[in-house]
Amino acid sequence: MGAESYYRNEAVKVLYCHHHGWLTGWLRKKLGCSHRAADMAQDTFLRILTSQADLGGIKEPRAYLTTIAGRLIIDDARRKKVEQLYLETWSALHGQDAAPSSQALAEVVELISAMARLLDGLPEKPRRAFLMSRLEGRPHGDIARELGVSVSMIKKYVASALLHCLELLDEAPR
Repeated sequence: MGAESYYRNEAVKVLYCHHHGWLTGWLRKKLGCSHRAADMAQDTFLRILTSQADLGGIKEPRAYLTTIAGRLIIDDARRKKVEQLYLETWSALHGQDAAPSSQALAEVVELISAMARLLDGLPEKPRRAFLMSRLEGRPHGDIARELGVSVSMIKKYVASALLHCLELLDEAPR
């Protein structure tokens, strides 16, 4: 283990020892469930451990922890919303008696969540144009009418959305 890795692990250890109990209590108040709070606290420290953030520069550790935990709460709520929408769509297409396997559900939810993260940075119209074009398979003319822009603008929106996604994928660690 290199010196940098050692000091990083020590910084996480100190952060964990000094603030884990407090963070779990804060999360318990937010989530209303001690089990979910414990899981979310662990996820918070796992996120810190796997991040590249400079832990030596943290001046307000509790603010830092609540920011990360808050983002995880939002991510969890989004994932649950995506999961619920997928199950509703599945039920509408296949009937109440059928249900996707838990593995298929997890894979679809992760894929949709990843796609949503990719599209988060786009302005509203390019994001909507991209989704209508690629997910719904709608013609550019229909999309243009709905968004109140020209067909050539829809082509630009879809192209810019694709370029945005490609740039983010190129930046992602492998």
